[in-house]
Amino acid sequence: MYTVYVLYSFTSKKLYTGFSSDFITRFHFHNEKSTKGFTKKFRPWYCIHVEFFQLIKEAMSREKT
Repeated sequence: MYTVYVLYSFTSKKLYTGFSSDFITRFHFHNEKSTKGFTKKFRPWYCIHVEFFQLIKEAMSREKT
């Protein structure tokens, strides 16, 4: 199962869309563990939308739209 998610940073008014096969771990990575990159700059992130897919290609396609 794959999850496409949309995160929102209230402090910076930024959106971030991603996908993962382990959403909970990935969400914690965005908020606590990443040491560089886009999501580190705009913490904290709040999950505002999720969708579930059986196939990785469906999740990847949805992430891009």
